[in-house]
Amino acid sequence: MAVRIFHVSDVHFGREDTAAVARFAEIVRAERPDVVACTGDLTMRARRREFAAAAAWLEGLGVPVTIEPGNHDLPYFNPVQRLLDPYKRFGRVEKAVERPIALPGVLLVPLRTTARFQLRSLAWGRVSRSGLDAALASIAARDPGTVAIVCCHHPLARTNFEGHGDTSGGAEALERLAAAGAAAVLSGHVHDAFDASWPIAGRTLRLIGAGTLSRRIRGTLPSFNEIRIEAGHLLSIPRSLG
Repeated sequence: MAVRIFHVSDVHFGREDTAAVARFAEIVRAERPDVVACTGDLTMRARRREFAAAAAWLEGLGVPVTIEPGNHDLPYFNPVQRLLDPYKRFGRVEKAVERPIALPGVLLVPLRTTARFQLRSLAWGRVSRSGLDAALASIAARDPGTVAIVCCHHPLARTNFEGHGDTSGGAEALERLAAAGAAAVLSGHVHDAFDASWPIAGRTLRLIGAGTLSRRIRGTLPSFNEIRIEAGHLLSIPRSLG
């Protein structure tokens, strides 16, 4: 029996596409995937009312959820809170933030790529040593034969998108994740869907990006990915909501 993951990203409550957000919730309630993996940017400006709307939406899905924070989810106008307690405003859904999810034959592994501070654009990604070590430890501890899927906000490598800086530490992270046995990396941030086979460390890693459910569309209409894993095989199906 296949494990089904609905991969969604960049909902940007405050600038969300209300029709796409409502339609996604309807599909989740009707089809009941095993988990929804949200790879960041739940909000537009990390305002409390935006997080409250995001929490109500996620709670209404009725299935397990794991959330990776995005750069838009860190306090935008409060640099002190950004440095000292950047995830405080997640509130009711805080327990789902960076939550590993174990499913039959599948493990979802969180990898934080947001930066509280760096000497370049705060919108760009960064993989910390501690975050990568934690992800690698989770992969190493999985049961034999379990498909490890890493969830992060920023793409770890540049595929076919433009206009965004490279993720600092992304190349090393990809090499070490592949060597550890990860099968795929799910991400968001660029608002355009992609699915790339990435040869690295003697293996091929799948890099899968979700589009957006916001009004801030680029080349991809509002959409999400349905990911199926059966007998160790991973299939990603883009599903449009536009």
